[in-house]
Amino acid sequence: MAEIDAVPELEQALAEVAAEMAERTDRGDVATYIPQLGKVDPKRFGIAAATNDGRVILAGDADQPFSIQSVSKVFTLTLALGKVGDALWHRVGREPSGNPFNSIVQLEHENGIPRNPFINAGAIVISDVLLAGHQPREAIGEILRFVQFLADDDTIIIDHEVAASERATGYRNFALANYMKSFGNLHHEPELALGVYFHHCAIAMSCRQLAMAGRFLANGGRNPATGHSVVSTERARRIGALMLTCGHYDGSGDFAFHVGIPGKSGVGGGILGIVPGVASLAVWSPGLNENGNSKLGSIALEKLARMMNWSIFAP
Repeated sequence: MAEIDAVPELEQALAEVAAEMAERTDRGDVATYIPQLGKVDPKRFGIAAATNDGRVILAGDADQPFSIQSVSKVFTLTLALGKVGDALWHRVGREPSGNPFNSIVQLEHENGIPRNPFINAGAIVISDVLLAGHQPREAIGEILRFVQFLADDDTIIIDHEVAASERATGYRNFALANYMKSFGNLHHEPELALGVYFHHCAIAMSCRQLAMAGRFLANGGRNPATGHSVVSTERARRIGALMLTCGHYDGSGDFAFHVGIPGKSGVGGGILGIVPGVASLAVWSPGLNENGNSKLGSIALEKLARMMNWSIFAP
């Protein structure tokens, strides 16, 4: 995989990608099923790269906070693995779903075990794991502090209006949680696990902050600024593998085919991308494609990866 030889090259690439995305009119559709997300301006676009040698390069609306939604599942998975280790995989699978992120179909066939930690059902189980020994408020606080720690930024907040909007319209998520509870795969009451889930999905971050928070995954589990280990190298690789195979729901294969790096999307229009050994990337464009992934964000990362020769499949 190509290293970063010159910062101006990456700066120019980000600027070119942002300029091209600003001209496009086919921007996808914002997620109106969560009313607060439906209010976001679809013309917004931001992109950021946090390199392993300590540089942060921005273009577009890279300092505008947005609801990271399911991108947060990378961080809750990391926390849950730190708490229970590989025992987690008795309750959540590691396979791509091939179905929409809020599908209940597979749960019936697989006895309440979600296919992977990034679909909604899997993330609700992760929230249940993080609840152990805590009140929901404490678990939510732990998640937020972890994200602030990773990004080295204590200004990151939870957008409580978005969380309330999700709870008010989250009927499918309530169905998923109740169904898993009937199989014994939730250890707490569904509304408690869902409270944690709705709030961590409502974390608001900018592209700059999100790229900073993902640095440890691009640097073998270590924070490149301090050298301190966040997770083991093996665990960082495994989280990256799940991002590659499951991070874009039933569009994961297409993202891997076109972009070639691990990524995790959210219906707020954000994508966290990881170039192992090189950089953490964050892109935001609120309009979504048919799979619920940022339309321009996916195109932008494909173009950037091609320009920089970034791919986990590159020699």
